[in-house]
Amino acid sequence: MSAIEPVNTESRTETANQQKFFYGWIVVACSFTVLTAAYGVQFSFGVFMPEISAEMGWGRTELSLSYAFYVFVYSGLGIVSGWCTDRWGPRIVILVGGLLLGSGTMLMSQVHALWQLYVVFGWIAALGMSAAFVPCNSTVVRWFIEQRGLALSISTSGSSFGNFLVPPLAAALITAYGWRVTYLLIGLISMAIIVLCSLFIIRDPETAGLQPDGAVPVEPAPQSEPQTQVRAADKWTLATARRTSAFWMLVVIFTMTWLVVFMPVIHIVPFAMDLGVSQVRASTLISVIGMAGFGGRLLMGPISDRLGRIPALRVCLLLQTLAFLGFAFSTNMSLLYPAVAVFGVSYGGTTALFPAIVGDFFGRVAVGAIVGFIFAVAGSTAAFGPAVAGYLYDVYGDYEIAFLLSSGLNFLGVVLLFFLKRPKPLPHAT
Repeated sequence: MSAIEPVNTESRTETANQQKFFYGWIVVACSFTVLTAAYGVQFSFGVFMPEISAEMGWGRTELSLSYAFYVFVYSGLGIVSGWCTDRWGPRIVILVGGLLLGSGTMLMSQVHALWQLYVVFGWIAALGMSAAFVPCNSTVVRWFIEQRGLALSISTSGSSFGNFLVPPLAAALITAYGWRVTYLLIGLISMAIIVLCSLFIIRDPETAGLQPDGAVPVEPAPQSEPQTQVRAADKWTLATARRTSAFWMLVVIFTMTWLVVFMPVIHIVPFAMDLGVSQVRASTLISVIGMAGFGGRLLMGPISDRLGRIPALRVCLLLQTLAFLGFAFSTNMSLLYPAVAVFGVSYGGTTALFPAIVGDFFGRVAVGAIVGFIFAVAGSTAAFGPAVAGYLYDVYGDYEIAFLLSSGLNFLGVVLLFFLKRPKPLPHAT
């Protein structure tokens, strides 16, 4: 039985043809803004780390472990936020997440013991952060099919824009007011932004009487076969997806790159300061990662719409391999700046391609749960990268071994992509 009756279809077609703007782009813009605020706070941790260490006497290993715990918690809870988004919609999930992330960030200003850092940052802020990437981008997947790569390149670029915008702002505020007041300010601002944007994020186009990409069929009969194909693709659930080799290959590939992806974000500022660079100038490296990541997301999404997701992802992981080699051999800013730029492009492109590939492979209906599961399993491994880098630094006095290991893992991901195949259609899914 068709879900669209002829009379309603005609009416919707007339309305859609008169529309000059598809509401899906509002969803994209709000998702972009939410991720700007959330990831801006997250990526500022490396700027705060030297100040916290100096005042509290905690070493880089201890601070890296707290960040690792935070990443593990928020990534692992991606499966919960994805399921909740499928169940109740993104609005309430993102709103609650914004309240928790903002509260946890503001409470960082009151930390005086290491266990308090784990509670307010590792639990409260992490709970809020888990309601950012997965709910926002799985919702964008529901709104777009033909322009999915472009839409996700814009929404996911919010995290890169936050990476570009917030760390130097935080560094300037720390210099003027100290790290405690700065945490209070950015926590309050991020909470207000995320809560406001959550009110405009609608679950899917069908809820607004639309279809993905803003298209509405003129005649139901000629469109019946394509609609059947879309419904068949959307019959994937997390349970059926987990029975495919493609699903687990995606888990392994993204584990290879995400295991080490936060290592530069956390350690690049201290690494540059070890080379004799001032804190403010060193913090610009994080901004370069953010700016380059912004460009990488905007570039790779549309490219993948035309040339395919897998070839685009292969390029991203190869670039990330080269970026980590650049870090390993950097002795001054002349090599470090281009290396972090290449890393930003590759990291940004990879992040934009991830939900698009999941949507292409497994459809729209359970995309929140599927994206959330892969994000939880593969993304939670990112918790260990910064901690291992901190440990290797404390043992050997530099980051060279950590950077070389990171390069090798990304190259392994490039190799595994040659074995990734789209899953076969579900049987009897018509």
